[in-house]
Amino acid sequence: MEYIFHEDPGHGWLEVTRAELIRLDILNRISHYSYQKDDKVYLEEDCDATTFIQAKQALGEDVTFDEQHLENTPIRRYAIFNPI
Repeated sequence: MEYIFHEDPGHGWLEVTRAELIRLDILNRISHYSYQKDDKVYLEEDCDATTFIQAKQALGEDVTFDEQHLENTPIRRYAIFNPI
């Protein structure tokens, strides 16, 4: 499956759905360095995105990316991720 990887000059986030984090049983492994808006979760690139990719690969599921770069991404203004 293809996912959007958002990046700005300082950082990057992988956009996934909360439902997929639940399906992969990793919702409680996502840190407060990620963000959320509606049903989307924006996994920070260093640890949380890696956790997600490893969970997908463990199930034999492919992960591909469509990279989108913005100088001023709105992601930094979204709510801090909360697993509840």
